[in-house]
Amino acid sequence: MKARAGVEELWERYKGRGDPGAREELAIRYLPLVKFVAGRVRMTLPAFVEEEDLVGYGVLGLLDALGKFDPGRGVKFETYAVTRIRGAILDGLRALDWVPAHVRQRVRDLQGAYARLEARLGRPATEEEVAEELGISTDELSRRITEAASTSLVSLEGLWAAEAREGPVLSSLPDREAPDPVERAEWEERKEALARAIERLPERERLIITLFYYEGLTLKEISRLLGVSPGRVSQLHAQAMLRLKAGLEVAGMGG
Repeated sequence: MKARAGVEELWERYKGRGDPGAREELAIRYLPLVKFVAGRVRMTLPAFVEEEDLVGYGVLGLLDALGKFDPGRGVKFETYAVTRIRGAILDGLRALDWVPAHVRQRVRDLQGAYARLEARLGRPATEEEVAEELGISTDELSRRITEAASTSLVSLEGLWAAEAREGPVLSSLPDREAPDPVERAEWEERKEALARAIERLPERERLIITLFYYEGLTLKEISRLLGVSPGRVSQLHAQAMLRLKAGLEVAGMGG
């Protein structure tokens, strides 16, 4: 209880009295949250991306969250802050523009194929069907999915910029700076569409999404649990993301 009271006192000093020292103390207190989010993002990136850089971007998101958070709303700061921390990290990565143009195009082609097949078949497409749609072999499809998995272009954050540290991804809050009823309704509709798309995933892909985003397991932990290589888990994760993107597009929620 003392620790909690300490946090409430810091928020009162910062928001109520404008104490910059309290802001600094809060930033230090919540720095582990930045490291947690950076670590999760790092798992799906190439080896040359340094986690320290991700933490640096994330700190900017943390400071932004501290400035805009309203303690009086009765929601956890951690839940609110994760969205802004992750968004700042992804903005930093986008600014680097380290993903080659041809890789971006291949990811778009994959997403388009999954979306067309989802609309046409009314169910998740098999790898053989996707390969045929693209006019490539299943081995080439596997290689392209692995290529997509090595970028930040295919992740749940790309579809929904939120991952709460506690509780499921879909329980995260929308931007409280945009309380417009229409925007709120659109947010709810998109959340429901994403939930339906997750439910439609093939069983193993849905399990990987649950274990990674909901339960907080690492790719290595999931690989041991499922008895497959970490590379295969990464590939299935990327394929699940492509399916989810397709599902949202079919539902008119793409973009």
